[in-house]
Amino acid sequence: MSSNLHPMLNVAIKAARAAGSIINRAALDVESVRISQKQVNDFVTEVDHASEQAIIDILLTAYPDHAIWAEESGKTHGRQGSDHVWIIDPLDGTTNFIHGFPVYCVSIALAVRGKVEQAVVYDPSRNDLFSATRGRGATLNDRRLRVSKRTDLRQCLVSTGFPYRKGDPIEDYLRLMGEVMQRTAGLRRPGAAALDLAYVAAGFTDAFFELGLAPWDVAAGSLLVQEAGGLVGNFTGEADFLEQRECLAGSPRIYAQMVPLLHPYSKFASAGEKAQVRSARERGTLTQGGEPGVAPL
Repeated sequence: MSSNLHPMLNVAIKAARAAGSIINRAALDVESVRISQKQVNDFVTEVDHASEQAIIDILLTAYPDHAIWAEESGKTHGRQGSDHVWIIDPLDGTTNFIHGFPVYCVSIALAVRGKVEQAVVYDPSRNDLFSATRGRGATLNDRRLRVSKRTDLRQCLVSTGFPYRKGDPIEDYLRLMGEVMQRTAGLRRPGAAALDLAYVAAGFTDAFFELGLAPWDVAAGSLLVQEAGGLVGNFTGEADFLEQRECLAGSPRIYAQMVPLLHPYSKFASAGEKAQVRSARERGTLTQGGEPGVAPL
């Protein structure tokens, strides 16, 4: 590990690689992995639990006074109330993992007084390590990351996640995806939000949006995007998103073009804004930016 990295980032990298080893071993015989269902289409495996425990053990050995906020065990480990909170998703993309579809990752972030300061997203199947320290940039395998330079949404590749929980607003999401599909070069749904955010940071995609995400899905990836020169916020473009269950990330120019498309689907949009866009859509007068206008797309 690089000696010029922040010491807390070095510990996070060690923890992510340890979890990755557990995941890679299990992936060799994924059929034998024990799976249980938290709710409809929301799975957890013994691998999630084992990799989470490995991460927690390494972090608390180094920093016993820090707090842990993890997907599977919640806020039960470490010294809760600490200014330093490790936000962990031990296996983001569990559904992909249990099918042998190799798009999943480990996500570890450190928030200090509510602000993410260190981030690691590790893809064990490709041995890709994304990391960032606030103010010091983001890297992939020690190579500096920058967000995409594209400026025209029509040339952009955008990633998202599909709703899968009971009660998710599927009709709204289908309508939104239809609008994004018509205005971009392509829409992708890889299935691991932390990796989606890392790919925005790397410039592999130009933007990412999703509803229903938890803080452990987005904490590390959001710092990667910011440190690579991108923006992260909610669907109205506001920077406060970590616990709001809606996330938009992208290069600054593309982010600005995505906000008008997503804004009407935000829980923070006014009833008037939603109705205005709905009626414009019904009349076929949505403009390129997604705002009501006169020219159909």
